[in-house]
Amino acid sequence: MRHKSRVIKVGTVPVGGEHPVVVQSMTSTDTRDIERTVKQIQQMEAAGCELVRVAVVDEEAARALARIKKKINIPLIADIHFDHRLALKSLEAGADGLRINPGNIGEEKKLREVVKACSEKKTPIRIGVNAGSLDKRILEKFGGISAPAMVESALENVKLLEDMDFHEIKLSLKASSVMLTVEAYRLLAAEVDYPLHVGITEAGTKDRALIKSALGIGMLLYEGIGDTIRVSLTADPVDEVWAAYEILRSLGLRRRGIELISCPSCGRCEIDLIETAEEVDRKIRHYQQNLKVAVMGCVVNGPGEAREADLGIAGGRGFGLLFKNGEIIKKVPESELVAVLLREIEDSSKK
Repeated sequence: MRHKSRVIKVGTVPVGGEHPVVVQSMTSTDTRDIERTVKQIQQMEAAGCELVRVAVVDEEAARALARIKKKINIPLIADIHFDHRLALKSLEAGADGLRINPGNIGEEKKLREVVKACSEKKTPIRIGVNAGSLDKRILEKFGGISAPAMVESALENVKLLEDMDFHEIKLSLKASSVMLTVEAYRLLAAEVDYPLHVGITEAGTKDRALIKSALGIGMLLYEGIGDTIRVSLTADPVDEVWAAYEILRSLGLRRRGIELISCPSCGRCEIDLIETAEEVDRKIRHYQQNLKVAVMGCVVNGPGEAREADLGIAGGRGFGLLFKNGEIIKKVPESELVAVLLREIEDSSKK
């Protein structure tokens, strides 16, 4: 059962309700460097990114949003901390959404200015609560960082906006701990019907963060919690987008790009299966069609074990087999296996 959330719109993208879980990421460039930022966003778009967030560190960065927005095709979210004037200038520049912590914007008058501008432009606000930056008062009340403390922080910030008759809200509760994050989202989902943005923050280097994100995001999505997701990696944001779709695919929630399956190497394997599988993986990531491709190390069992694959190869000593839907269609020299498979994938993409 999907957590029942109201629908908001970030630019042209609907979030919440029965709409598909949306894939989001954030640029790693200096937003003031318009050319580099646009280039990175376009690469993220090609990978399937549907919402993109940029850091707005000063007025120059806020002004840059207008020029960036003209050159991209997905909604642009401004990430603001402390200075309400940057939020106002980002809205003037055409930002499709704001990510703020209402509690650190300043006195109520400043927050009201931001909320009034968002109301006029029908621009949603994401309240982002991070375990590492909870208010000292809340930390003292709960005796440190905890899921209830994070939820109380979120609900206090929600009330600030609701008291100003603003309801175009999305919420996130992030921590580097998988279980702390999961517990916090479970508690929050029971309290609100606003769309929830899910992720594990400060998750670490690429391999480590992929594991933590798959666990945390996957657990929550399986329970129906999550309307947008970001896989936070200390890596290229294009990898974040790819990883998000892999998580969604594994749960049967989205279908985009090629799914690669490969067998674990064993003593029967007579090709360099690890390198072969990695080469195929590198070369298929840009395809958008929904295919399942297999790379198997054994010609005896490979095609049968990967019968559900649309296309695949299975290696033998000096040769390999190309198969389609579990049926062998061609015997190929080992040196040509990858090239033949890629040609078949390319041909299928044109149909």
